[in-house]
Amino acid sequence: MAIWKQFNNNPVNRSVGDCAVRAVSVALGTDWETAYAMIAMNGFLMGDVISSNSVWGAVLRQHGFSRNTVPSNCPDCYSIGDFADENPRGVYVVGTGNHVCTIKDGVVWDAWDSRNEPAIFYWHKED
Repeated sequence: MAIWKQFNNNPVNRSVGDCAVRAVSVALGTDWETAYAMIAMNGFLMGDVISSNSVWGAVLRQHGFSRNTVPSNCPDCYSIGDFADENPRGVYVVGTGNHVCTIKDGVVWDAWDSRNEPAIFYWHKED
C-alpha cells in the first residue's frame, strides 16, 4: 500500500480550500506563498479563481507538466493509493474532481490521508 506523508505548508495551518496550492508547491519544490502567488496571478490573468483546475493546471503546464486522464475501467475503484503504487518514481499531481494532491516517488503528500479517494486525472513531468 502507498505511503502517505502528512504535509501542510499553509502558513496558518489551514487545510481546506488550498489543496491545489499545496500540491503545486510540492510538485514544483517551492513554498506555499510562491505557489499561491503563481496560481493567483494566473487566475487574475485568466479571469478565474485559484481553485479552478485550468488555473492551477496552467502553472504546472508552464513548468513542463502535461495533463492525462486515468483510464475509466472502474472509476470508483481506482484510488490515489493505487495510482501511487503503480507509479513509484516521478512527480505526479493527481486530481479527484474536487481534490488534488501530489505523489512524489510513490509517496502521497497531502494534509489528510486521501489514498482512498478516486483518481480521475493527473499531471506529470517527463524527465
